[in-house]
Amino acid sequence: MDLGLKDRVYVVTGATRGLGNATARELVADGAKVVLTGRDEERVAAAAAELGPDAVGVTVDNADPGAPERLVAAAREAFGRFDGVLVSVGGPPAGFVADNTDEQWQAAFESVFLGAVRLARAAAAELDEGGVIGFVLSGSVHEPIPGLTISNGLRPGLAGFAKSLSDELGPRGIRVVGLLPARIDTDRVRELDALSADPEATRAANESRIPMRRYGRPEEFGRAAAFLLSPAASYLTGIMLPVDGGMRHGF
Repeated sequence: MDLGLKDRVYVVTGATRGLGNATARELVADGAKVVLTGRDEERVAAAAAELGPDAVGVTVDNADPGAPERLVAAAREAFGRFDGVLVSVGGPPAGFVADNTDEQWQAAFESVFLGAVRLARAAAAELDEGGVIGFVLSGSVHEPIPGLTISNGLRPGLAGFAKSLSDELGPRGIRVVGLLPARIDTDRVRELDALSADPEATRAANESRIPMRRYGRPEEFGRAAAFLLSPAASYLTGIMLPVDGGMRHGF
């Protein structure tokens, strides 16, 4: 299937590694051009160089109020257009209710929640019909994940924001979508597994609860994200797509 991605231009945040990077790779592989971001200048430069001339890197923090305008401008300056954004950000600190400080909650709110809201608002003001705004969220939108209290508090609210935004932007032909990864084999998930006394046993236990009996590969997530962002998904909006190997057992 031709996804219709050739020469379309997307901003992908948090794309130096993990799910954002996997999405950027798939977008470029299918002919799109990408502005990728991260907070570490060297990692940003390396990630952009690895993807070649169809990618440029911008060092920026999603929590920076000036980030949205910079990123839209970078897309137009580098590639002459702007067709969509995928908001991905590293997960907030792990911990139970008693573990997390006010400072951790505030920092996570600024980057995970408010930063995403700002990016979406800026994109909505700049996109034309056929544009798309995507969010990388989590299976915690539907069911809390033990030990990830901050994420459990913020991701469902962001999903609600995305749904409201899809209602508002639908009449303009702009789509809003979300992706709900579970155990995808990224650095972040391996770090979470490593917090346990026996990481290998933790992984085996998690895999036993996944119908496909394995963690997902980053490229599997990337392909799902690229499809949702593409014109091939032109009648999909306001949805939250689980990319989890069947781990969510509800409908």
